[in-house]
Amino acid sequence: MQAKWYVINTYSGHENKARANLEHRIQSMGQAEFFEDIVVPTEQVVETKGGEKVQVEKRIFPGYILVRMVLTDDSWSLVKNTPGVTGFVGSDNKPTPLSPAEVDRILHTSTAEKPKAKAEFSVGDQVRVVSGPLTDFTGEVAEVNAEQSKLKVMVSIFGRDTPTELGFEQVKKV
Repeated sequence: MQAKWYVINTYSGHENKARANLEHRIQSMGQAEFFEDIVVPTEQVVETKGGEKVQVEKRIFPGYILVRMVLTDDSWSLVKNTPGVTGFVGSDNKPTPLSPAEVDRILHTSTAEKPKAKAEFSVGDQVRVVSGPLTDFTGEVAEVNAEQSKLKVMVSIFGRDTPTELGFEQVKKV
């Protein structure tokens, strides 16, 4: 039989603990040949805390972990009876495997190379440029592009408002 990806429900905030419990049970019950991978889907996000930009790991689906396994009565029972696991996602005690497209989308999200910056700016905010050729200039946010982590800021240069495109990391709120 071929291993498939299944979604397991856990208590929110206890995903890593449920994963550790599951890994321990798999080893202690000699079921390793039925389990290939256990993943807590996360992504790297840049947040500003106390004026400093920090990279943090956020769970994409709080309360869920993914398991690549061969579904047998024994492997189903092992997962179902693991502390911290509340059950499989599926219907009538029959877990539904994820499609390859769903797995690809979820796992590529969780292994994104470039951390996403969380948009903490909104149109009209006053900001100060902290890096680049316009360092120490101040301006007003005219546009926010969260997808590309960029802002359009109206900076006053020689008495004229000039639209300037800057990355989130290049500015600080005033």
